[in-house]
Amino acid sequence: MMPDHRFTNQLIRESSPYLLQHAHNPVEWHPWNEQTLSKARSLDKMLLISIGYSSCHWCHVMERESFEDVKVAEIMNRNFICIKVDREERPDVDQVYMNAVQLITGSGGWPLNCFTLPDGRPFFGGTYFRKNQWVQLLENISTLYLKRRKEIEDQADALTEGIRKASLIKPAESVRAITREDITRITNSLTGQMDELEGGFGGAPKFPMPAALAFLLTTGEITANEKVEKLVKLTLRKMSYGGIYDQAGGGFSRYSTDSQWKVPHFEKMLYDNAQLASLYLEASQVYGSKEFRETAEETLGFVMREMTSPEGGFYSALDADSEGKEGRFYTWTAGELKILTGNQGDLVRKYYHTGGKALWEEGQNILVRTQSPDEFARAQGLQPSAFKAILKSAKAKLLKERNRRTMPGLDNKILASWNGLMMKAFADAGRITGQKKYLDAAVKTAGFIHANMTGPDGHIFRCFNKGKSYINGFLEDYCFVAEGLLALYLATFREQYLYRALELIETAIRDFYDSESSYFFGSSASDAPLVARQQEIYDSVIPSSNSVMAGLLYKLGVIFEKDDFIEKQAKMVSGVREKALQFPSAFANWASVMLQTALPYYFVVITGDDYPEKIATIRKHFRSQIFFCAARERSELPVFKDRFTENQTMIYICTGRECLLPTTSVDEALQQLAGKIRLTPE
Repeated sequence: MMPDHRFTNQLIRESSPYLLQHAHNPVEWHPWNEQTLSKARSLDKMLLISIGYSSCHWCHVMERESFEDVKVAEIMNRNFICIKVDREERPDVDQVYMNAVQLITGSGGWPLNCFTLPDGRPFFGGTYFRKNQWVQLLENISTLYLKRRKEIEDQADALTEGIRKASLIKPAESVRAITREDITRITNSLTGQMDELEGGFGGAPKFPMPAALAFLLTTGEITANEKVEKLVKLTLRKMSYGGIYDQAGGGFSRYSTDSQWKVPHFEKMLYDNAQLASLYLEASQVYGSKEFRETAEETLGFVMREMTSPEGGFYSALDADSEGKEGRFYTWTAGELKILTGNQGDLVRKYYHTGGKALWEEGQNILVRTQSPDEFARAQGLQPSAFKAILKSAKAKLLKERNRRTMPGLDNKILASWNGLMMKAFADAGRITGQKKYLDAAVKTAGFIHANMTGPDGHIFRCFNKGKSYINGFLEDYCFVAEGLLALYLATFREQYLYRALELIETAIRDFYDSESSYFFGSSASDAPLVARQQEIYDSVIPSSNSVMAGLLYKLGVIFEKDDFIEKQAKMVSGVREKALQFPSAFANWASVMLQTALPYYFVVITGDDYPEKIATIRKHFRSQIFFCAARERSELPVFKDRFTENQTMIYICTGRECLLPTTSVDEALQQLAGKIRLTPE
């Protein structure tokens, strides 16, 4: 029987699971669109813009406390045009009003609640408000609007100007080469912020920060920095041992509420798991770690099992809550574990610290561990293979039982940018593990995006749900999909992926590039304007779209011999150099881009029938700062021009547009790769 809903608002026609969660609130929510904005202007009513996402715990709390309350809704409906925004659908709207709230309060987060004039200019805002605070705020702002509107308008003018300036960065006066000393300063600053006991950056709450770890992984390897290697290994181990990692089913939660990675904020986001899978895969190669590879493969297994659509796209998120409780789906009582794990249960419970370190609240345990299976087995006087068999059986039983529980809410919208990240993870897995199922998943995702999220003119749509694509793609959609395609090329050497990546970047230059600043706007010039057009510069848990674009411009510029791409990259990197040296944690992916020119970045071009074997040999010795281009037969790609020799497999070692003399010998190629070419003079 269908539930009898007392209220239904305009969100009922939306596709976003988050917006649909609010479709039966007594608040007369409107979606963000021109019709809603026109209504506010014509009625001269303030906008109340409330922004969140489906797996946001405190968004659910504020809904239960305030937005489902009829009396609170009456105040909101009487004085405001109320708009609900899914931040994952509309990162452009979220960024504008997040900047406003950060300027007002000094901090931000979700739910994000912003009050604006009828034209969308913000004047006040905040995040979560308790019910009594919220009611008082609504009444105070309503009174101010009637009696002191001029003050509000002055505040809105000042705040709007602040928003416009907040994300814009001054172009570099001249292009300046990035040096090894710059990389050393960034590396030392980042490692200085790390927790040397528990890994990660800072204290609680603690986020994985994959872009920073990826930079340190690379620079640690190519500079043979033992301290960096130690801290990266420590962090990766501690994260995969803690509650932030789903010990039973694989996959990472968004962050840890404590400094020891024990108690997660239980929602699982696609973007975290994509980046962390790639990170653990690369670390497994660099450090020769089977343990890191297993973590990556368990994470990918979780994504294939729980977050993959039948068409080959990937869903956005799993909620933190189920059965009205945060984390209920993932936690266990000692009694449950004892019944499920049977005769060998004492070992399993000891391994996961049930009743001790694992104990959380109300007798529930978050599974955590302090050792690898091999280390634990040896400490217990067992053969590692025997304990692994016990552990495998126990995990299967836990998963089977867990699947009988009420599942956390699934956000089943498919986002182009996050799917690009996941495409990259599966392509990386196919390349590194050699397993066809991973490569097939990446290929299927590329096909899905092309068939379902690409317009006839080649432009990208942001979202797909219920059989339709909607919302024009943002810069992050173009760059992350392009990055996924480059990873797929490296795993297959199918040139179609390079050409499609080039199309996306050329479209991004046309629709998003700002020649005055030398950076890209986050939204297209063809989109309806907001109160301010933003540029995403700062790296966070997800790399900034501008830093990803800079990296792509360099690689594609070399491959397709497009000097203008390389010039754009150099200007972008030069412009952020000083900020990256001052605040490296906010420019971690930029730091990885800087490595492309500060240290030798090699393009290894191989032509001829035997390229797979030669690439496999080279990859055993060089893993970072290297991009392979390979073809058996003659190709129109500029990077292959005049580089084919009849009946021979040729190897060209290049940095940028400069190449050494070709060789047929892998040994000679390895010698050439051993640091003989420098892009930046001493």
